[in-house]
Amino acid sequence: MYSSSPADAPIVREPLHAPVAHLIRGGVVEGIHYGSVVVLDAGGRVQFQLGDIEAAFYPRSALKPVQAVAMLRAGLPLDGALLSLAAASHSGEERHLAGTRRILDLAGLTEDDLRNVPDMPYDPVVRDTWVREGRLPSRLTQNCSGKHAAMLWTAKLNGWSLDDYLDPAHPLQQAIAEIVEDLTGQRIARTTVDGCGAPLFSISLHGLARAVSRIVSAAPGTPEARVADAMREHAEMASGAGRDVAALMAAVPGLLAKDGFEGVEVAALPDGRAMAVKIADGANRARIPVAAAALERAGVDPALLTDFAGEPLLGGGRPVGFVRPVRSLEPVAACA
Repeated sequence: MYSSSPADAPIVREPLHAPVAHLIRGGVVEGIHYGSVVVLDAGGRVQFQLGDIEAAFYPRSALKPVQAVAMLRAGLPLDGALLSLAAASHSGEERHLAGTRRILDLAGLTEDDLRNVPDMPYDPVVRDTWVREGRLPSRLTQNCSGKHAAMLWTAKLNGWSLDDYLDPAHPLQQAIAEIVEDLTGQRIARTTVDGCGAPLFSISLHGLARAVSRIVSAAPGTPEARVADAMREHAEMASGAGRDVAALMAAVPGLLAKDGFEGVEVAALPDGRAMAVKIADGANRARIPVAAAALERAGVDPALLTDFAGEPLLGGGRPVGFVRPVRSLEPVAACA
């Protein structure tokens, strides 16, 4: 445990976001993406911040590595690819479905025991194939099914009830909340329901970065290190083929990265350097280049990040612009 007395919960307020990226078309700033960014050094100190890193916000699926740590601490016996899947927002590929079935089989459970919301595969190519084949939404294909299967097994191992495992008052969710507060170092501000149906805890962007920093820098063999190792070694089980977070982990040695809906991304290096990003309007086109700029701020070689500069803006089918992080995010500009 990191702290027997977490700090007070972040304040629930309208976040004081700042411009983090410009939409530039034909040399003119056409639009501005607002958001917040925090970069921590290896000692966990704030090295850089932009916007509001202390207001309460919902990290969405970027919190899944923390939830996975909580389940391991509660006795979940997973490692490797299946543990990565337990922390995944997966694309609905066959390997993800097979992995979720395997977790359920190991637990002596079936798809009928899942309580996440039925959905189509997240990956558009996989989803199109699913539709052409006349297949319907299912709990197994919903992108959080690996996490839900792991939650069910954790509950069963502890003798906890299964039908209500998503209730915030359930012992499983109480155990997860305790670890969220432990790793973030702060009390939870609010609890609501995520898209999949699981409880969602409101923390600060600073707290999210601190939690993932602690996960990657933990001692070998600890639940934290096991989650980090699994996600890095099986990045496409935690996301999917062609997903930017998997590509980012492949490009930057030792990096752990996790995205979340509504423009959230968190990443950390083995020595504890970490960054977290929240794009106010939830735009992926800003999330990716802003996250890359934050990683460069953290000391990552920019040559490793060239594929994450963002997609070009098209006009008449040809590139006429781009999304560029604001100059204050650029390390060179900051040193000028």
